[in-house]
Amino acid sequence: MPQRKVIEKLLERLLFNSRWLLAPFYLGLVFSLVMLLVAFVGDLTHVVPRLFVAGPEEIILAVLTLIDLSLAGNLVVIVMFSGYENFVSKIDTGSSEDRPDWMGTLDFSGLKMKLIGSIVAISAISLLRAFMTLTEPDVPLDEVRVRWLVLLHLTFVGSGLLFALMDWVAARAEKH
Repeated sequence: MPQRKVIEKLLERLLFNSRWLLAPFYLGLVFSLVMLLVAFVGDLTHVVPRLFVAGPEEIILAVLTLIDLSLAGNLVVIVMFSGYENFVSKIDTGSSEDRPDWMGTLDFSGLKMKLIGSIVAISAISLLRAFMTLTEPDVPLDEVRVRWLVLLHLTFVGSGLLFALMDWVAARAEKH
């Protein structure tokens, strides 16, 4: 019997410590944040020189692109922090006042809702960007693309509503 306890303890220690295999994934997300920053700066440097000669639609489209990249960056940070804290280890920020309020409190369900919320927002911005091009006289209407964008957006919204409903049902079940 004691041999079985030793094997069990070793197996449990191995399983518990294997969570550190996720750390490189979160480091990869840091690199993806750098990639988004490069894209953001690239778009910004492309727009700024044209600021005084661009039309309002072009500026709105550029701003929507920057917002899109910003939301994607926020999404990466949320996944990076909450994923690391939920599955690997707590992040020790000391007494930093800059620690986001949601850090350490965002569980998997909350993470899922933030993710789908960000995805819906990104999808809405992409759809708005597509609708903005409909007013341009030189751009032909791509009905198939617009239809797919609307369908995908509605799918994301529906998924978000279903996730929220599942969380609500689970919370009600826990109370009983």
